[in-house]
Amino acid sequence: MTLSAAKPLRIVLLGPPASGKGTQGRRLAESLGLAYLSTGALLREEMEHDTPLGRKARPILARGGFLPDELMCPILGEWLERRDAGGWVLDGFPRSLPQALYLEGWLAGHGERLDGAVALEVPFSDLLARTRNRVECPACRWSGQRGQLAGGRHCPVCGALADRRDDDGEETFRSRYVEFETHTLPVIRYYREAACLHTCDATPPQDVVAARILAFFTDS
Repeated sequence: MTLSAAKPLRIVLLGPPASGKGTQGRRLAESLGLAYLSTGALLREEMEHDTPLGRKARPILARGGFLPDELMCPILGEWLERRDAGGWVLDGFPRSLPQALYLEGWLAGHGERLDGAVALEVPFSDLLARTRNRVECPACRWSGQRGQLAGGRHCPVCGALADRRDDDGEETFRSRYVEFETHTLPVIRYYREAACLHTCDATPPQDVVAARILAFFTDS
């Protein structure tokens, strides 16, 4: 069910790797009738099509790094320009404080502001277990756990064959977690100080987490 909002909402979803940002970001966007952007899925698509951006991103993502701000900010800006009239949920941006400041500047330049940031919280041991079982559909970009696959092989959304991502090994996860601690935790602190941060325990079942996040933006 899609809920109607008094105005388009602009929301960012933050959290460590395997915390469920993709799953919850899509669900939140669908529930509120908003556009959704996963920068990770966008970059993987660029790599699959061997675009210039994809070729730049491949070695960086392969070692568990984040794309530098000078690459990511223009990509995000172009996407936002195409959706200036509507709201959105961003998953994977901002990953650093310079990216957060870029987003704030873009919104201010368009007479807008961020309506909220959601930080998903999951213990490290749970994140590691999720990573070992995480799969993604190359067709519709659904991501989840292997146990959610239809017949053990097929995407529950579109039916295509889904499998583990090439860049989703344990070593890569650990590198990404260090990147998260170094670059994204300051973003979470920034939004907390700006009084626009919601934190959510993302260890319960997906439906419970989704309902909690939705309540941040629908409860009066």
